[in-house]
Amino acid sequence: MVSDSGDPALGGVGLGIVEEGSEVRHVAGAVRLEVEGAIATITNDNPEKHNAFDDDMDAQLFDVLAEVRTRPDVRAVVWRGVGKSFSSGRDVGALGGADAGMTHHELMRRGHRGIRAIFDLDAPIIVALQGWAIGASFQRALLCDIRVAAEGARFMLPEVGHGVIPDTGGVGRIFQMCGHGVAADMVLTGRVMGADEALGYGIVSRVVPLERLDDEVREIAEKIVAAPAVTVRAARRILNHLALPELVASMDEEMIAQTFIARSDDMAEMRAARTEGRPPVYRGS
Repeated sequence: MVSDSGDPALGGVGLGIVEEGSEVRHVAGAVRLEVEGAIATITNDNPEKHNAFDDDMDAQLFDVLAEVRTRPDVRAVVWRGVGKSFSSGRDVGALGGADAGMTHHELMRRGHRGIRAIFDLDAPIIVALQGWAIGASFQRALLCDIRVAAEGARFMLPEVGHGVIPDTGGVGRIFQMCGHGVAADMVLTGRVMGADEALGYGIVSRVVPLERLDDEVREIAEKIVAAPAVTVRAARRILNHLALPELVASMDEEMIAQTFIARSDDMAEMRAARTEGRPPVYRGS
């Protein structure tokens, strides 16, 4: 969650629905799908937690992406969040793993398999970013085609500070967009990047007033839908051929590295030190 003072923090529990059509029930903690004509809208709807994702919402998102993939009538996708933020990242109070009957590695495999559906869609995804986009949610937005930010939006990759690495492809995309120096700064320090700076690096392609955000992304989607479908698919395929080989290779390496980190002595030391209220002593193993 993001407090009124602007400090990001995570928490919350989600419920779940996936529906389409002009009328959708409001259920907090859901990822909603609406289809209107040739445009699908995916909505993160957990506003009390600034759209922090728990395991249920992850599963809903992956189901929504799989559904869109089977819909040839959908030719553009808008991805947005209700409330103050696109998404504050992972709900650390509702993480799965052993309690969900899955190992850490299995949980990561599920996440990678689900989010890579973005690469297989014929329809481009335009992301509307307001407030915070943090961690895995920021990385997921980076895997999409076009990002539009509201004024005051902020982006962050805080994982290293929690003893893990970004593992959803965001490092590869930031490296492609910004180069080694900016990528290293964001990943290693977890520092916050504002909307205007993100525009300068091409992370977002437009910055608009908050009240214009939904209209702006809708207009982009309508412009894409107005073009011949075969032309849009071909253009997107060419762009993906340029970017995806390095990105997929990076995600594969992230999975191996994150699995190792989860079982490392340093991770065990971090947990023990926090429990015992003492400074950690890391040995790099």
